[in-house]
Amino acid sequence: MTDQPAQKTDDYKSTVFLPQTDFPMKAGLSAKEPAIAARWEAMDLYGKLREKRAGRERFILHDGPPYANGDIHMGHAMNKVLKDIIVRSQSLLGKDAPYVPGWDCHGLPIEWKIEEEYRKKKLNKDEVPAQEFRAQCRAYADKWVDVQREQFKRLGIMGDWEDPYLTMKYDAEATIVGELLKFAESGQLYRGAKPVMWSPVEKTALAEAEVEYEDVTSTQIDVAFEIVEAPNAPELVGAHAVIWTTTPWTIPVNQALAYGPGIKYALCPVFAKAVPSDIGAGEPMAIAGRRAEHVRAESVLIALNDVPGAEYHLIQEFEERSGLSVLFTHKTPIYSGSDLAGAVARHPMHRLGGFFAKPRPFLPGDFVTTDAGTGLVHMAPDHGEDDFALCKANGLNPVFAVEGDGKYRADWLWLGGQGSVINPKFVSKDGPICTDLRDAGALLAASDDFRHSYPHSWRSKAKIIFRATPQWFIPMDAPQNVMPAKAGISSGGAQTPETPASAGVTAMGGNGATLREIALDAIAHTRWVPERCTNRIRSMVEGRPDWVISRQRAWGVPIALYVHRKSGDYLVDPAVNARIVEAFKAGGADAWFGADHQALLGPDYDLADYEVVNDILDVWFDSGSTHSFVVEGRYGAGTRADLYIEGSDQHRGWFQSSLLESCGTRGQAPYKAVLTHGFALDGTGKKMSKSLGNVVDPLKIMSESGADILRVWVASTDYFDDVRIGKEVLAGASDAYRKLRNSFRYMLGALADYDEESEAVSYAEMPELERYMLHRLATLDAELRAVVDKSKGSDTWLEFSRYSRAIFDFANSDLSAFFFDIRKDCLYCDAKSDPKRRAYRTLLDTLFHALVRYVAPIIPFTAEEVWQSRFPSDKDSVHFLEWPEVDARWIDTGLADKWTELRDQREQVNEAIEPLRRDKIVRSSLDADVTMGELLPVGDVDFAEVAIVARVTMGEGDGIVVRPSEWHKCGRCWRKLPEVSEDGTLCDRCATVLNA
Repeated sequence: MTDQPAQKTDDYKSTVFLPQTDFPMKAGLSAKEPAIAARWEAMDLYGKLREKRAGRERFILHDGPPYANGDIHMGHAMNKVLKDIIVRSQSLLGKDAPYVPGWDCHGLPIEWKIEEEYRKKKLNKDEVPAQEFRAQCRAYADKWVDVQREQFKRLGIMGDWEDPYLTMKYDAEATIVGELLKFAESGQLYRGAKPVMWSPVEKTALAEAEVEYEDVTSTQIDVAFEIVEAPNAPELVGAHAVIWTTTPWTIPVNQALAYGPGIKYALCPVFAKAVPSDIGAGEPMAIAGRRAEHVRAESVLIALNDVPGAEYHLIQEFEERSGLSVLFTHKTPIYSGSDLAGAVARHPMHRLGGFFAKPRPFLPGDFVTTDAGTGLVHMAPDHGEDDFALCKANGLNPVFAVEGDGKYRADWLWLGGQGSVINPKFVSKDGPICTDLRDAGALLAASDDFRHSYPHSWRSKAKIIFRATPQWFIPMDAPQNVMPAKAGISSGGAQTPETPASAGVTAMGGNGATLREIALDAIAHTRWVPERCTNRIRSMVEGRPDWVISRQRAWGVPIALYVHRKSGDYLVDPAVNARIVEAFKAGGADAWFGADHQALLGPDYDLADYEVVNDILDVWFDSGSTHSFVVEGRYGAGTRADLYIEGSDQHRGWFQSSLLESCGTRGQAPYKAVLTHGFALDGTGKKMSKSLGNVVDPLKIMSESGADILRVWVASTDYFDDVRIGKEVLAGASDAYRKLRNSFRYMLGALADYDEESEAVSYAEMPELERYMLHRLATLDAELRAVVDKSKGSDTWLEFSRYSRAIFDFANSDLSAFFFDIRKDCLYCDAKSDPKRRAYRTLLDTLFHALVRYVAPIIPFTAEEVWQSRFPSDKDSVHFLEWPEVDARWIDTGLADKWTELRDQREQVNEAIEPLRRDKIVRSSLDADVTMGELLPVGDVDFAEVAIVARVTMGEGDGIVVRPSEWHKCGRCWRKLPEVSEDGTLCDRCATVLNA
């Protein structure tokens, strides 16, 4: 026992070795991060990192280009942060992981913004010279590239911001047109007229990825077509086939009726109201004077259903829509679909003559069902895929009655010059279409109350239509027998899930595989994360139509082709194509619109013989070609990206267009792996919308809380599905960040004046607790590596929610709540030269170096701040560091099992103490004596130190009993120990430290 006199506890404060650091507890990220970003830019962090990683294994994440048309939103922020986390983690592994950000600069989104400005000024875009309009589009895109660049940099996104890729750069436009010409030279282009999704507002074809579906209320009508010929059932002549449609505007373009070959049809009389009682079975069925004025049909042909108990549901639904009564008895004539073969009807407006006087044949359609309607479908080959295919097979072609603005062409016999067909009033039950059909006695039912999902342009939010127009297509199912010029295709070698070709499909030159087959094979040899996305992209490619690549707009890369006026064939001449590409390199896409086309054609061709194509390319072809001028252009022909990352909507967008473009020109996917993330929703799980007022602005979050908080949120979410963000969610991210920051602050303070040469101890010299913590660190390291290192073959690759959760849990549970808590006494009160204290600080140094590296991809600003706090340097950065080395000896499962049990018992002791602390019987766990019935395998471990109590007695009584300790408290370390004679005097350890 010490013989020193008792002193006041306050007298010993200066003798305790408290952590010393200037690292602030309060982050102040919103003010601090811009200064750190400026430092990175001044030191050329990205360029220096490329130098340090030069020659290493390369990891290429190819950036999917956002549109350059506005401030970034939460979807942008989530996407870019996730990409940055992955790129930084690959760099941490020691790889050369460049990141080239890019922008999609062409297309409707930008044109639409310019047109909005025109509309405000009451200007007509069509009256502005095309070159002037394109120049305004280019300037608009340039402006927003600059704005978004700064916003992305503010997020901490590290990349080649000085030389990003832009699809409107001349070299990019030249490469894009070169990719198009590869398709042309290999015979993979054709021009044809078939229905495509068309926006009457924007006056252009749209890709599927440019379309979204919304619930609308439409007009539904039932129309009677009089049957005039029926060779297999002559008694049908004079009856009326009933069709049901929700697109009344297609009736003026009708050319045929489709029936189901396996469907049964009933020929039933109809009455204006209830079936008259004086009409008995077997009597002639006639509406006579009882029929409604607008109904002239005496009998109608409607399908029956083969579902037992629901045979008449189509008839019943027709009665409900029309208000008519349909008589069906056991004597009602029933016909099979095949009886309608060869039958002919006439159009309700046949009296107009011309197109409308032509016969309307009945055609067999496998797509006809009895799910809704009448079991008969009217066919307008201009306005439906099934319609087009069936009519074309029977010699009926589109008539192009509806023009680009949605109006019927001026010379059309019925409603010429009228429209637009997407105008609700025009197609309503009281509109001109229904009025004329009513007057013709053919309108059996009409209402404006049909609720259903309908496609809209995602840009204008206006309804779209299917419209047959001459367009350029890339065929999905034509055999590809010609190797594209300079495509750089190769195949063979060992095959893995990420190799380009399988044994069954070779790359475009050997077996005549179709583009669809090549693409499906490439999908099978690509790693999709999460794995379930494989089925989604496969089903989309399996069922997709030919790729329509033309657009009738001004701002984009032109389809630089010459079409022979007589033959209709496009010119395929490598020399001409080479001149076109060179012209684009010199003047960009604008070179085509103002070109000397005779000079491009050369002396072998006469411009008078050729039509110059002025349609532009689908913007998805632009972005789908980016791999050619970014990945291959910067890293060599044949190079493929290791990873593409975008939202789930890109299975029908960029993922697919890139796949098809590369498979068509190279016979393989442009990527080895694809990660799909969900969408960012508000805190309640709703889609963000300005109209709802629930938009969460990433720029506001950064200005108030800092980018690292937003990054913690991204890394912590299960981003494979849709994720939520709101005040509560961000509060959780802030709390997790605060705890982690405090752990770093503690380590920085505890490691003040640490000298590795004089203080570090070896693994063998460390106490059990330190060796156990090294085991925990090694376990953590393996868990984190499984997320970032693909070579580990883990199912958790790229699941950074696991990565971040593991770090936060380790920092909170293993360090702050356990290890740091136990070793505070050692750090504060042991002699500086004490082996246990030296071992603790040695381990803290190891932990610091590991953790600051682990968190650097997630919170790059804070990681830099932490690193510079300990190792200040104008030329160095935490982001130059590589993955920490972990000694295999640290894994000790036996030791881990022992300490797992000790930790469990420690928790039980703490739970037993809590009621006494709550009742103020003890002030802290240091005041408690603990008796345990169980004998723990403590060995040399002082369990009282582990539990932070005064004394532990084992093997007595049952369970855990806690009593206030009768020992006195040391005035320096505050531990209650037997050698302390009275409160405030020193224990032997503290006396020895002070005497030294």
